[in-house]
Amino acid sequence: MNFLPLIEAKRDGRALTPEQLRAAINAYVAGNIPDYQVAAFLMAVFFRGLDGGETRALTLAMRDSGEVLKFPKNDPRPVVDKHSTGGVGDKVSLPLAPLLACLGFRVPMISGRGLGITGGTLDKLESIPGLTTQLAPERLIEQTQRIGVAMGGQTANMIPADKLLYALRDVTATVPSIPLITASILSKKLAEGLDALIMDVKFGPAAFMRTRDEARDLATAIASLAIECGVMTRALLVDMSAPHGRAAGNWLEVKESVECLEGNGPADLQTLVIECAASLLVQTDKSSSMIEARQTALACLASGAPRRKWDELIAAQGADLDAFRAKLQQDHAAPVVMECISETDGFLHQCDARVIGEIVRDLGGGRMTKASVIQPDVGVDALAKPGEEIRRGAVLGRIHALTAEQARAACARLKTAFAFAPRPLPAPPLIVDRL
Repeated sequence: MNFLPLIEAKRDGRALTPEQLRAAINAYVAGNIPDYQVAAFLMAVFFRGLDGGETRALTLAMRDSGEVLKFPKNDPRPVVDKHSTGGVGDKVSLPLAPLLACLGFRVPMISGRGLGITGGTLDKLESIPGLTTQLAPERLIEQTQRIGVAMGGQTANMIPADKLLYALRDVTATVPSIPLITASILSKKLAEGLDALIMDVKFGPAAFMRTRDEARDLATAIASLAIECGVMTRALLVDMSAPHGRAAGNWLEVKESVECLEGNGPADLQTLVIECAASLLVQTDKSSSMIEARQTALACLASGAPRRKWDELIAAQGADLDAFRAKLQQDHAAPVVMECISETDGFLHQCDARVIGEIVRDLGGGRMTKASVIQPDVGVDALAKPGEEIRRGAVLGRIHALTAEQARAACARLKTAFAFAPRPLPAPPLIVDRL
């Protein structure tokens, strides 16, 4: 096709038809439009935007660019998923997925990898000995039907348009576009054949959306379009100024997720897990109110069934359970561990999630580029939390590193993430709104 008129139309602020967008996506996936022309188009969209009809058409064209999941219709279990816009220490998906399976849902969770300071669910899962996240669509469906849950990544034949477009957006400074973000997220979620979706939209210095208003705009765009496409969707607006939990780093977050499943996890992590589960119970009419739904989710978590489901899940995906359990018993898996000690008395009122995320990335736990090799065992744990009283000599956090030199440098940076006050200051709410 001649793609130039579409670039010109969007450059000049004119709307494109669904037929034009679908033809363009199909031609690009087939290799018939060069990257430089699509890059120009993305920049035009970045500045001119897409209207609601264009965003819907782009989303559906991306969804239909490859295989979609088709689950049996005679199964009473709703098909649901959760999506987060990413954050530091954001491990909610790991305990949430087995909990949802135990609550009577089917959970075909298609996740992503981390880039920069944002940790990815797939990277965390792959820190488990033997586990694979490469599940063909038919295997993902079979496993979800059999045990209620599967956690994998996009395959070559699922939503190929999103893979191509995201890689190009990442290197052309066109990622921060609400229509493009919406199409990217929902093309994947609609390909799962969902009945309901809960969105966890972060905002703050370590989040993709820096302000609450930006997060609200994105959440509204995603939820509105998902509902229009037949997926009952709700969104939580979540503060990402401090890391979630006390650990950041792939294996360290897996350990903390298991602690959550065993009833010993951090309060903020459990809150997000329970809120996501409760919302899906209400969205699918399995509970009549959020109060009842929270009680149901808490009782299920306390029963131990989600912890057993977790082992069933990772074993189904090839994990060596003996090696996994042995690794859980270790204090650390990284070669060097260093405690960072407070030199100040006071009440902690800030733990800057951006600084923590940059430390983890630079230790090797995150990516500078998509080709970066992840070090699964590095990171930070035992993090002090805002609101806690800290005495001189107390541990602010532990650095897990490959070398002593790396650990010393990271410890010095870690201390800059904390700010103290002489008296307790009110902490901002974790969940600031529900849409």
